[in-house]
This record gives sequence, structure tokens and C-alpha cells, in this order.
Amino acid sequence: MNPKLREKVRESLSAVLPITAIVLIVSIVLIPMELGTVVMFLTGAIMLIFGMGLFQLGAEMAMTPIGEGVGIQMSKTQKIGIIALIAFVVGTIVTISEPDLRVLAAQVPSIPNTVLILTVAIGVGIFLAIAVARIVLKIPLSTLLIGCYSLLILFSFFIPREFVAVAFDSGGVTTGPMTVPFIIAMGVGLASIRSDKDAASDSFGLVALASVGPVLAVLILGCFYSPKEAVFSTINVSTVVTTQDVAREFLSYLPVYAQEVLLSLLPIAAVFVVFQLFSRRYTKRDCQRISVGLIYTYVGLVLFLCGVNVGFAPLGSLFGKELASRSYSWLLVPLGALIGYYIVKAEPAIQVLNRQVETVTNGAISARAMNRCMSIGVAVSVGLSMLRTLLHIPILYILIPGYLLALVLSRLVPKIFVGIAFDSGGVASGPITTTFLLPLSIGACEAVGGNLMTDAFGVVALVSLTPLIAVQIMGLVYRIKTQRLEKLRRQAPPAESDEIVVFEEGSPDD
Repeated sequence: MNPKLREKVRESLSAVLPITAIVLIVSIVLIPMELGTVVMFLTGAIMLIFGMGLFQLGAEMAMTPIGEGVGIQMSKTQKIGIIALIAFVVGTIVTISEPDLRVLAAQVPSIPNTVLILTVAIGVGIFLAIAVARIVLKIPLSTLLIGCYSLLILFSFFIPREFVAVAFDSGGVTTGPMTVPFIIAMGVGLASIRSDKDAASDSFGLVALASVGPVLAVLILGCFYSPKEAVFSTINVSTVVTTQDVAREFLSYLPVYAQEVLLSLLPIAAVFVVFQLFSRRYTKRDCQRISVGLIYTYVGLVLFLCGVNVGFAPLGSLFGKELASRSYSWLLVPLGALIGYYIVKAEPAIQVLNRQVETVTNGAISARAMNRCMSIGVAVSVGLSMLRTLLHIPILYILIPGYLLALVLSRLVPKIFVGIAFDSGGVASGPITTTFLLPLSIGACEAVGGNLMTDAFGVVALVSLTPLIAVQIMGLVYRIKTQRLEKLRRQAPPAESDEIVVFEEGSPDD
């Protein structure tokens, strides 16, 4: 096996193993499952591990170089209108190719799938153009975020309440494994040719603003459509008896996801081809490497999506129903928090962001520290989601104070943490969140007789919210420690050496 691929698979194994262990322990202690169901889940986990490893290697070889190349080439164009137009076109194309958007479109009632996909894609394109213009014009990210989220919260009071949770869910769902590596790399490329002190911090924030587009798009559609209840097809666990049944089940879905991912990757491949024809940026060796990377990305995503949707999604729904229908339904809250802590580590886009953060900050913010911070944030959000589902708490009761706190923190922390925090909110909710945590919430909601649109949906929105706060709190701690260090440095004798603050696993800064 390729040494680099072996390393990525090993990382995937360490991310997926904890959540697999939790599910198996719960199936033994709390919710007895048929052996066939367990085998389906374990098969999905194996596909997840290899798929995630291949995808991460493919993103590193293909998506990142393409995104950075487009960003650098855009920066060389001095006309802001052309830069914004390119960002709009690229953002729209890449979003249409996002598999998670198709999942969202299938779950939102009353809105035709094509209408929703095109509207959301255009929304992402518009806000990506705004995000790119912000980097070029050096507009503070926190100022734009305060304006955008104030508009979203205000707008949410004027649409049917059934659409609010779905709208905020869409912001996290549409920035998934296809769009995130490309958009993050494009931001790094845009800021790379700048030499000012804010270049590193401005390389983040594209995902944050791009996530606003889908929310606003679905809120606007909510003015024209009025759903009364969710139309959601129940996810049933397949009945399997032999190992042949398990293989047959996965093989029957494999062509479906192979076609879906192919349709998703073709627009990005087309962007690469057109970009190369006009810019001649890449050498023949670079083109070969990117082509191989796209193949890795394709195979990885097919395995990943098949494993998640066939092996994980049915189990999530079963867990939710069984736990919520028992006398100890309150266990959903701590169990959900525990699952949330580990499940975010298995999101492929999270690992892409964390490595990008470590690279851009030269190790000052380590990938381990980001992983720990994200896990804590998502654990809190999933626990809150389960509590909200059981007690029927309106989503805005949590979103409004949460975003207010996040926006206040954005004025207090170093600039780079603002972009990282709001980007992390967009990438925390990926395919595993939508295919395991959302069915978990829906299953629990059905068991307690709640309204799917108002009580079950919203878990993705909360998963997108809490990392904003968690990462910025890490930034606040970083700022306080830096100021304290600076004070000690001024007071210390000149002979003493400087100390460097580095975030590493196991340190108090985690």
C-alpha cells in the first residue's frame, strides 16, 4: 500500500473506531440488535475507513492544488468585478456537485428538488463572490458576519416556523466534502500573494460566508411554500441473514453512489480542464498527479457514501426510536453528546480544515487542538439537539443566543480565529452528521410524537453553531496567554529567551 495512503487510512481508523465501539457497546447493554444489523454496520464502518482515507489523499493531491491555483490566478486579476464573477460561477458549479445538497433536497418537503438545488447553489455562489471581494478589499470578516447573521435571524421571524430549522440545517449540509476542500484552498490561494499581516487570517472565512447563502435561499423559498408537516420516508434496517445478503445489499447501492459521485466530480474536473487551458499553470507532472487525485477522491467518496448511507443511517434511526420509546429516554442526551464528540473526527472535511489551519498558522494552532475543540463543541450541540427533540424546544430559543454569543466573541478574539471558527461551523456537519445524527433525531422525534419539521430538523444547525463558540473561546484563551506572555517578556531580563505558545494535545490550551 502507498505509504501516504496507509497513513490516511490509519487516521481514518482512529477516527471511526471510537464511534463503532460506542454503537456496539450500546447494542449489547441497551438496545439488542440482530446479528445481521451489526454485520451491516461493521461493513459500513470498514467502507467508511478506506473511503475516508482515499478521499483525504485525493483531496490533498487534487482538490487543494486546483482550489489554490484558481485563487492565486484570481488574485492576479486586478478587476474586482471579474474576480467576483469567477467566484460566483465556481461556487455555483461546485455546490451543484455537492452530494450532501441532494440529500437535503430529498428531505425538504413541498419544494421541488431542482428548485431547491439551483436556489441554494446560486445563494452559495453569490456569498462566495462576496467572500472573495472581502479578501480583496480587506473588509473585516466579523463586520460582514454580524450583518449577515442579523439579517438571517430577522428574516426567520417572517417565514413559516416549519422552515426555520431546515433553513439553518441547509447552511451546514451544503458545505460538505466536495465544496470545503476546494473553497478553503481557494481562500488560501487568494491570500497567498498578499504580504500584509492580515493575509493569513483573511485566507479563512470563505466557507463561513458561503454557508450563509443556503440559509438565506431556503428562508426566501419559505415565503413561497408553506409545508404543514414533514414528508420523510422512514429509514428501515435491511433484513439480512447470510454474508451473501450483506454483500448483495451493499453491491445493489454501489452503482447508485458511483453515478452520483461521478456527476458530482465532473463539474470540478471541467473547471480544472478549462482553468488549465487558459492559465497553463500546471506542468504535465502536476496534471497527472491531480488526475490521480481525482480518481482517489472519486473511489473514496463512493465507498464513504455507500458505507455511511447503507450501514450507518438505518442504525441511527433505529437507535433514536428505541431509546426515545423507553423509560430511560433521557439517556439520549448524554449518549448523543458522546456520539457527537467522536463522530466529528470521522468527517472528511474537518480533517482537511484542521490540516489547513495547522499549515497556515505554522503549527501555532495544531490539528490536534482543533480536533479536541471541535469534538467538545459538537458534543454539546448533539446533546442539546436530543434534549430539544425530547422537550419540543423551538430551535430559535437556542440559535439566537448562540449566534449572539458567537458574534460578540468575534469582536474579542484575534482575527484569524474568527475565520477559522466560522469555517469550522460550516464543515462540522458533513455526510456522517446528515446520515446518522439526523436519522437519530428523526427516530427519537417519531417515538415521542413530535413534529419532524420543528423538533427533529435542526440538529445540523446546532452542530454548525457550537464550533463557532468553542473555537473562539480557544482564541480568547490564546489571546489572554499571549498578552500575559508579552507582559512577562517586558518585565523579564534581556538575557531570558522568549517562549512560544503552541497548541498541542494535552496542553491547557486544548
